[in-house]
Amino acid sequence: MSKINITTSIDIGTNSIKIFCVANKPSSSGLEVLAQIQENVLGVRKGVVADVESVSQKITSMLAQVEDRIGQKINNVYVNINGSHIFVTPSRGTVVVSRADQKISREDIDRVVQSAQAIPLRPNNEILDVFTKEFIVDGVKGIKDPTDMQGVKIEVEILALCGFSPYLKNLTSAVLNSGVGILEITFSPLASAESILTPQQKELGVCLIDIGAGTTSVAVYKEGNLIHTAVLPIGSWNITRDIATGLKIEIDLAEKIKKEYGNCVLAKNNNSKKEKEIRIELLEETAPLIFSRKMLVGIIESRASEIFGLVARGLKDAVSAQEFPVSIILTGGGSKLRGIAEIATKRLKLHAKIGRLNEKYTGLDQDICFSTACGLILASKEMGGGLNPPIGGGGGGFINNLVGIFRKIFSKLKKLFKIFIP
Repeated sequence: MSKINITTSIDIGTNSIKIFCVANKPSSSGLEVLAQIQENVLGVRKGVVADVESVSQKITSMLAQVEDRIGQKINNVYVNINGSHIFVTPSRGTVVVSRADQKISREDIDRVVQSAQAIPLRPNNEILDVFTKEFIVDGVKGIKDPTDMQGVKIEVEILALCGFSPYLKNLTSAVLNSGVGILEITFSPLASAESILTPQQKELGVCLIDIGAGTTSVAVYKEGNLIHTAVLPIGSWNITRDIATGLKIEIDLAEKIKKEYGNCVLAKNNNSKKEKEIRIELLEETAPLIFSRKMLVGIIESRASEIFGLVARGLKDAVSAQEFPVSIILTGGGSKLRGIAEIATKRLKLHAKIGRLNEKYTGLDQDICFSTACGLILASKEMGGGLNPPIGGGGGGFINNLVGIFRKIFSKLKKLFKIFIP
């Protein structure tokens, strides 16, 4: 096979790692899927790499599989970061326009954004990147890009994305130790947004809820801007543990029951005893496991309702009435649970539906679990592989809606990464 131009992403989740590899087609805007693999992993807790060596070994093994399939070596990858240690905090900066003619320059914009980053943080926490919500020129609000405007004073309102530095180090070490370089790191729910949400949804107002195994991530967009994001330390694996506890069974069997029989809503037409009961044949010397569908639904519905209740509380505390989303889009492995959209609609009092992966890919397995892996590549495609997307977040495509994820990280680590990138 002749050498082709490929792009590869790695999604490191609590229970599994996913690698997604595509061929770039210069003659079209499409991306051909070359490999899409997923394997269970140990060493990640609640979205955070805890055992660097174990995770690195798994990535190395999976990369070897992909390289064997595509017939060439993978040198660099796009990676996600997740975990409840990541948070956003609003801030505001103000500077006086520097030029005598009062024309606002890029230097003024850089200065005002830098001034807004003077935020006191706890030890070992750092600002990972900055999202501009709006600029204010001489008291006039709602400006997306003030470049070349006339003004005396320029202000900016930002969301500072912050995280725990040692966890970032663990993540980068696990990937770099597998023999590849890191091109860019993107916060998981924002990567998922790239593969699931449309510019129209971001403009009108939408809340993306990514239900993973160990975490549930939230990203809220309005008028094309990211206005809120958060990670809850609870996910679909909590539902599995609840089933294991409630039925007094092993965790692997509980996961199987969740996938095959799980539902958040009890069907109304279950009248016969056979429809009301679930019977699982175990080993020959063991009696079968028999339990009611109502009991199983009760266990699942309770935990799912709790998850969406936490999301609702976070939205109420962080999002104003003017910025409140008009719809809910669900993604992640947990969203495959039957009836989950109905519970989300009921608990959040907004219409909810399951997302669908972007149609720019050909040969794609439409598995919603791959939303983050797909989004990592879409983000890089729109940004031309660059590490410094433009400031601002107006509606005009993915590049303007995804505002500079982890620009600050890579300005610091650029020299380190260069030695790993041929």
